[in-house]
Amino acid sequence: MTTLKTRTRFAPSPTGFIHLGNIRSALYPWAFARSTGGDFILRIEDTDVERSTQAAVDVILEGMAWLGLDHDEGPFYQMQRMDRYKAVLAELQAADQVYPCYMSMAELDALREKQMAAKEKPRYDGTWRPEPGKTLPPVPERVQPVLRFRNPQGGVVAWDDKVKGRIEIGNDELDDLVIARPDGTPTYNFCVVVDDIDMAITHVIRGDDHVNNTPRQINIFRALGKEPPVYAHLPTVLNEQGEKMSKRNGAKPVTQFRDEGFLPEAMVNYLARLGWSHGDDEIFSRAQFVEWFNLDHLGRSAAQFDETKLRWVNAQHLKAMADDALAPLVAAQLHKAHGIVADDRLPAICGLFKDRCDTTAALAGWAAAFYADVKASDADRAQHLTDAVRPAVAALADKLSTVAWDKAAIATAIKEVLVAQGLKMPVLAMPVRVLVMGTPQTPSLDSVLALFSRETVLKRLKEA
Repeated sequence: MTTLKTRTRFAPSPTGFIHLGNIRSALYPWAFARSTGGDFILRIEDTDVERSTQAAVDVILEGMAWLGLDHDEGPFYQMQRMDRYKAVLAELQAADQVYPCYMSMAELDALREKQMAAKEKPRYDGTWRPEPGKTLPPVPERVQPVLRFRNPQGGVVAWDDKVKGRIEIGNDELDDLVIARPDGTPTYNFCVVVDDIDMAITHVIRGDDHVNNTPRQINIFRALGKEPPVYAHLPTVLNEQGEKMSKRNGAKPVTQFRDEGFLPEAMVNYLARLGWSHGDDEIFSRAQFVEWFNLDHLGRSAAQFDETKLRWVNAQHLKAMADDALAPLVAAQLHKAHGIVADDRLPAICGLFKDRCDTTAALAGWAAAFYADVKASDADRAQHLTDAVRPAVAALADKLSTVAWDKAAIATAIKEVLVAQGLKMPVLAMPVRVLVMGTPQTPSLDSVLALFSRETVLKRLKEA
């Protein structure tokens, strides 16, 4: 038996900026394709012409590129495939699988109201569905019909969902779906099936807001003589308030996390855990994720976004990252936020401060002190720069003006001043940090000072 090559797809609608809840629906099919040696296809479902925007498409492409979710084929745009959809529609018409329906919106609304008043499920009642021996109403003049799919009657549509298990829907629960609008434009559920057939999609991994579409799509597959793919419907991602993550509920575009200094590896790590797990592993690389990923460990319950946890995950990846690799990211943040052009000290600065940071933006905040003037708060100056300590600061400045400029020599100079002045380290270190870095809390003082030029340190110490 030959096993089909895995082919998955991500098919976003560009009607709003893609957020973390959406991009997780790209991560899993991407990982499944990569873990099985398959193909990952990107498809832009832009048939909602009024709401689709190029800006939203750009955020999809930028966000995926940033996260390293590379696609093997595409992006395909549904609006560029209209001729193909219409050709398949003609096939269904020839096979008597669709029929014209002239029911107006007003008539549909009245039907729904009547059904709801009778406590029935609102649905199209098949008025225009041709049946042997049935007389159809007279065709109204100058009305363009919609085309409806002749849904099977009786029996069930069933599939074994890789997340939700066995799902069965009675065909009599489904009405005859509109698959072409009055102007002939095919509708979403029909286009999706044609795309999945043409692109030979083997696994559809998508959000569970699509579960209601699945039985309709399966029936269209079968009407076209094709077997449907394997389905895995992912639980919703909730925001921190427990609501469905959406732009309306304050979700940020994926690219904003990039701009705020999160690492793509950390985002992939965090997103992977929003609905999938590998034992108790919390921190892992992209390569480990791809190696471990399968559809059997997808969670069944909704996952909740937690920015505190995301920041913790990002901090772990930041600490583990090589200083030379981190420096260009911090340089970009320095330039964007502070207008600073960094120099070759930046990798060492990153190495010294990265354990204190949860984003590259926070790391750039520390690094800025090495390239631009600093201003300590009045409270810090008042607390640490006392008259009692000023002579010791002046003595240290004097010592530092002549020593070799490296960490060991600076450490020796600090110790000599402490002994001569009869002081403990914090009493001198705190005011020096406030003057040089603008804050009393930094890594070891000798390491920090060694990364400045001698001139900068002496200039800032004289401001005591």
